[in-house]
Amino acid sequence: MKKRFLSAGQLTVGGPPRTTTASRMHRRSFRTWHMAARKPWTRIAALSIAVSTLASVASAAPSALLPQIGWDTGRLETGRGAALSGAEIAVSNSLSGLLSNPANMASSRVYHAGAMASIWPEARRQAYTAAIVDSNTSSSGLAGGVSGSWIVQDNDGVNRSGTDFRAAVAYPFSQKFRIGGSVKYLSMRENGSGPLGWSPASSGTPGQAIVKDLGVDIGVTLQPSSVFSLGLVGYNVNSPGSAFMPMMFGGGIGGGTELFTLEADVLADFTTWEKTKLRVMGGGELLVADHFPLRVGYRYDEGPKLQWLSAGAGYIDKSMGLELGLRRTIVGVAATAVVISFVYHVDAAGVGSTNSD
Repeated sequence: MKKRFLSAGQLTVGGPPRTTTASRMHRRSFRTWHMAARKPWTRIAALSIAVSTLASVASAAPSALLPQIGWDTGRLETGRGAALSGAEIAVSNSLSGLLSNPANMASSRVYHAGAMASIWPEARRQAYTAAIVDSNTSSSGLAGGVSGSWIVQDNDGVNRSGTDFRAAVAYPFSQKFRIGGSVKYLSMRENGSGPLGWSPASSGTPGQAIVKDLGVDIGVTLQPSSVFSLGLVGYNVNSPGSAFMPMMFGGGIGGGTELFTLEADVLADFTTWEKTKLRVMGGGELLVADHFPLRVGYRYDEGPKLQWLSAGAGYIDKSMGLELGLRRTIVGVAATAVVISFVYHVDAAGVGSTNSD
C-alpha cells in the first residue's frame, strides 16, 4: 500500500516592471528557487534568500498602519497557519499545535524541530521562531514543546523589539479527548516615535522594557471520530491586562481525511480594542500526490475592519517539510503577511522513538 505523508493538519488518531535593484533581487530569488526545485534541501537556501529580500523591504520606512494591525495580537504562526488564515484551533499538530492550540500537540505521535520566519512588509514587522515538539518519546502520548522568537516591528516608527518564549504540555486522555496548556514569557521594548513625534506617552521608555509578563494558554480538543474535531482555546487566560498579550477565547470546528481538511474558527478579543471584537477564520487544505499540500483561507477582523484572503503550498516527505503561507487584505487598508517555515522530522531519524504503536 502506498504510504502517504500527512500535512501538519491532516486528522490522525493518536505587464513588466522597470529594471530596479529590488526587481533584480526578486528575479534572482525566483531563479534560485527554480533551480533548486528538484532538490528539497537546497530549497532551504532559496527560502533564506527570499526571506532576506522581504526583510529588507519590511524595514525601509515607518509603517502607515495602526500598530495593532502589525502586532496581530502577538500571534506567531507557521506557513500552514498563515495559508489557512489562522484556522487551526480544531485541526493541527506539531509546531502548528504549539502556536495555535496546545492540546493538539498530542493529536499525533511526532518529534519535530523547526524554524519560521514571518514578514509583514506594510506593518514593518518581522518574527523569527525556532521550536521543538515531542509527542513521540513518551509511551503515554504525553507531548511537550518549546519555542523562542525574536520580534521587531516598525523600526522607523514605534520601534518595538523583543522576545517571546513558550513552553507547553499536552496529554491525550483518550483518542477522543486531549487537553494542553502553555506558559509564555514576553519581553518587549518600544523606543520609537508616535504620531506626534517622540514623547513619554507614545514612545515607551528608552532603554527599558514596557512589557515583561507571563501569559497562560489553555486548550482542549474533542475528536468524536477520525474525521471530525472540536477545539476550544483561551489565550492569556490569566489576563495580563496588556494589548501586547490580549485575553482571547475561541473555538473551531474542523474535519477531513488524509487527503483534505476544512475548518472554521471564531475568536473573541477582549483586550486589544475598546470593546470585545471578533475574528472569524476559515480554511481548507488538499494533499496532492502525497507530498504537496495546497491551502486557502479567509479571515475577517472586526477590530480594524479588515478582510483577508490567504493561500499557500508546501512540500512534505518522511524526513522534512517546507511550508509557505501568504495572507493579503481585500477590504480595508493594505496589509500583507508572508510566513515561511521548515520542519525537520527528528522521529524519522530514529531519535526518541518508542516501541509503542
